[in-house]
Amino acid sequence: MILRTVATLFLAALIAFPNMTVPVSQIPYTIDSQQSKIEIQVAKDGFLKAFGHDHLVSATRYSGEIQFDSDKMENSLVTFALDTASLKVIDPGESEKDRAEVQETMLGKDVLDAAQYPQIKFASSTLKSKPGNGGAFDLQVEGTLTLHGTSKPITVPVRLQVEPDGKLTADAEVSLLQSDFGIMPYKAVGGTVKVKDKLKLSFHIVARKTGS
Repeated sequence: MILRTVATLFLAALIAFPNMTVPVSQIPYTIDSQQSKIEIQVAKDGFLKAFGHDHLVSATRYSGEIQFDSDKMENSLVTFALDTASLKVIDPGESEKDRAEVQETMLGKDVLDAAQYPQIKFASSTLKSKPGNGGAFDLQVEGTLTLHGTSKPITVPVRLQVEPDGKLTADAEVSLLQSDFGIMPYKAVGGTVKVKDKLKLSFHIVARKTGS
């Protein structure tokens, strides 16, 4: 009897206020790591930089979730975790020996120290959006990035596309300074060959409704 009365009152409210909308709860999406791509670009620097080379690194093992609220985009949340040891040096055009040496240095104590800091994490705190055309949104995602044991606030500009099948695709590019996270840019030959402090992260993220 009580449930019937509540339902009747709710229906009456909808009739009395036809413009009233019922809030849509956040819908969980899981990042599809098989379809997504994360790359890091590190440029060479130094007096003898002509003898060095730029580095391209790809992430191969990561996971994340998006709590997506299409009715009120600013309520959406993003969490992400990447296994540091899964970062793989691609460096097209370089020998397998050179790539292996760069890989060992990158994951070693002098740079990422993957043994002590096994994960890189991001958690959003604020999201601002501007709707575009055809299900696209321009987002400013603010949150905390934890890298090399140091947590820093960052802002990531994201282009989000809501596909007709409900899938989410997001593309982003952001630059970071290694030194902000306690990482000293690698150098050799007395510093005449080294990499720049600034690195660039590029993301192409595909996410699907959890359980689908």
